[in-house]
Amino acid sequence: MSVQIRVPQLPESVADATLVAWRKQPGQAVARDENLADLETDKVVLEVPAPTNGVLREIKVQAGTTVKSGELLAVIEEGAAAQPAASTAQPAKPAEPPELAKAGPAARRVIEENQLQPGSIVGSAPGGRITKNDAMAAASNAAGSSKASVPAAKGPAAGRTEQRVPMTRLRARVAERLVQAQATQALLTTFNEVDLTAVQELRARYKDGFEKKHGVKLGFMSFFVQASVEALKRFPVVNASVENADIVYHEYFDIGVAVSTERGLLVPILRNADSMSFADVEKAIAGFAAQARKGSLALEDLTGGTFSITNGGVFGSLMSTPIVNAPQSAILGMHKIQERPMVVNGQVVVRPMMYLAVTYDHRIIDGREAVQFLVTIKDCLEDPGRLLLGV
Repeated sequence: MSVQIRVPQLPESVADATLVAWRKQPGQAVARDENLADLETDKVVLEVPAPTNGVLREIKVQAGTTVKSGELLAVIEEGAAAQPAASTAQPAKPAEPPELAKAGPAARRVIEENQLQPGSIVGSAPGGRITKNDAMAAASNAAGSSKASVPAAKGPAAGRTEQRVPMTRLRARVAERLVQAQATQALLTTFNEVDLTAVQELRARYKDGFEKKHGVKLGFMSFFVQASVEALKRFPVVNASVENADIVYHEYFDIGVAVSTERGLLVPILRNADSMSFADVEKAIAGFAAQARKGSLALEDLTGGTFSITNGGVFGSLMSTPIVNAPQSAILGMHKIQERPMVVNGQVVVRPMMYLAVTYDHRIIDGREAVQFLVTIKDCLEDPGRLLLGV
């Protein structure tokens, strides 16, 4: 019996998707729930699972095509034995090299478009996974090598090469949202610095017991999430958003935590962060990071959010002005922890300091509120007992 494979139902906020790559070719056997193809939306890469055991008989849509919910993608012959398909819309390709399994969808597309050998690419991600940047670097090297035997041209153009790579849907969507935020919001950034001595001492004192009890490491992000929630409670307008001529005050705290992936920046959401413990926050963030690396974050994990936190410090950034994730009205920027001489009680001492930044929509958040919001975060982090006592 023939079984039709269609585009899964996409959420209302997602109009269409791009079929990035087929993971099976006509004539190949497929197992129930095995991934047949990758669909890329504005936010995530979705897998198209096989609904039954059988053989992929026909592919209806070429890779690179934009598709909508319910559109026919392929046909499976249920229970059939694997054999070459007699007629297909797309010629069968050789079996995927085992090394290609280590590459994410974006990296695979670069590898396939540039006809690279995946076994020759050294992956920089955990487990040796090949990122898009790894693949692009290999493509650039290959292009340079192919030109090495060509006599050098005379004049200023000698040795100058270019590579044109289409934006992924995610990168294009991120670009669109950032430009939209700059064009529609009155963005302003205020800075402060925080002494993380108390937080570091707490982590050093309890990290082993915390990990033993909860099965996850005690990081810095849980402190910043808890401090942000406390500050948002005191200054509700920072947790609000603009909708037409109205200010919408959100009476819940859904905190987005930026995660860098090979496909770009993703911001999964900690739902009801005000009801989460330090352990809950650390477990959720660790889970999001693992899912992001595998490309398995669900669309529901990335939608909504009332406030965001981004940490440029993991890349060495000392100070920056983050851009608000519209329609939110503010974002907290964390930065590198750096030991600096500070005057404490009239004495010069060395302390672990971090610059903090809050970018906010000045249309609804006044400078006074933004500054006091950031000072509240600073106070909570410099005296973490405030987070436990709510003072």
